[in-house]
Amino acid sequence: MPAFFSSPFRPFREETPYTNAVMVFVLTTLFYLLGAMMRLVEELSLFWPLNAVMAGVFARYAWLQRWHYYLISYVAMLAYDAITTSWGMASLIINFSNMVFIVTMAQLIGLERNQMTKAPEPVNALKLFGYCLFAALLCAFFGALGSVGIDDQGFGLLLADWFGEQFSTGVLILPCMLTMSWPRKPLNVEMRDFMPVLAVGVSIVTSVAIGGAGSLAFPLPALIWCAVRYSLPLTCLVTLLTGGLEIILVASGHINIFVSSPLQIPHMFSARLGIATMAICPVIVSVSVEAINRLMRQVSLRADFDFLTRVYSRSGLYEVLNRDAKRFADKHLTVMLLDIDYFKSVNDNYGHECGDRVLTAFARKVQRALDTRGVLARMGGEEFAVVAITQDASDGKHLAETLRETVALYPFKWQQQTLHLTVSIGISHGKADAGQLTATFNTLLAVADEHLYRSKKRGRNCTTDAEQNALETAGSALGG
Repeated sequence: MPAFFSSPFRPFREETPYTNAVMVFVLTTLFYLLGAMMRLVEELSLFWPLNAVMAGVFARYAWLQRWHYYLISYVAMLAYDAITTSWGMASLIINFSNMVFIVTMAQLIGLERNQMTKAPEPVNALKLFGYCLFAALLCAFFGALGSVGIDDQGFGLLLADWFGEQFSTGVLILPCMLTMSWPRKPLNVEMRDFMPVLAVGVSIVTSVAIGGAGSLAFPLPALIWCAVRYSLPLTCLVTLLTGGLEIILVASGHINIFVSSPLQIPHMFSARLGIATMAICPVIVSVSVEAINRLMRQVSLRADFDFLTRVYSRSGLYEVLNRDAKRFADKHLTVMLLDIDYFKSVNDNYGHECGDRVLTAFARKVQRALDTRGVLARMGGEEFAVVAITQDASDGKHLAETLRETVALYPFKWQQQTLHLTVSIGISHGKADAGQLTATFNTLLAVADEHLYRSKKRGRNCTTDAEQNALETAGSALGG
């Protein structure tokens, strides 16, 4: 699933249509009021968040994309205008233009969800940019048409004003709407985590101090730093705040970018387009970084964990020993090799699907019995390894016997059959510092493998360590 469709909030539920209708009406009215209040402040009059916000709502909740929900949103706009303005027929056209943007963006993003779920995510970010261009152009045509009788400007200037406003707010707001989610774990924030945001602030101050059209691009390197360092939702939020602040600073004259144009195009038109173009860059970078990180996590997961049993793989076990060396260093270690007795007969008599289920259940049972005392890894086939921290050799032998008895007493279910399995175990003991941990493990593993062979030779379903091996050797010598 593309990153632009991350886990959503739950203010809307498909099974509560009446609540959804009320929420659509309330949200539309609330953001219409917010936009109208912004019109009263000259620097904020350039923002109209309603369309982008509602387009994001309809896009995130696919079941809201029904004509009656769209109609409720449109009626909310008309009701607000009927109470606060005397626009009459112009209100129908102007609010129809708002709905054109909302419906167009919701439908286009819906197509992205249905048809492009496996596409590279940076491509989806670029598509969002193109969708905003198209929807803003359609909205601007009807908005300018409805505003001719209200505003003193001509149709061309109104078209440019509407287009710049819808396009810039769409590019700034929609990525936030489509990616925002609650943090899944407590945030662990350090001072260095604020450095990218601090760099954005410094770049904006520099833009004010230097001025000129090029100053609008000053925050771009810092925003890309944010994209590399932060998550996609946070990058989108920082980008929204940066772009919005720059528009306000340009409108208030704090960033002077005005250059006379022979086409007599308002300078804010150019500013909006430039800022919107800049705003999409860190979003694309962030999506790319997130895609790469996700791929790396998946590759690491597949390499470090056994797909079938969900315990560590051989390579994953070595990764744990390297990563958590301090956990095992200078402690008494018990290394075990476990081999399910006569496992081939399970596959031969009941099939490989049953064998896979047995392996999964076996790993789960041993992992639970082992608990936090050590780690379990599948070394291949029906052979598993355990690295456990124990008090001494006797404690290690007792833990191995506990694992063996746990398996022997557990009835494995398969369809209508009950299978009773046993396991043979070879044990070795040792201690190593952090620098020699892997080498020591390899040595202990080889010894455990020899003792596992002794357990099988003794008749299986037993545990063998150095002490047991010495007793058998001595017994054989006496018997000889």
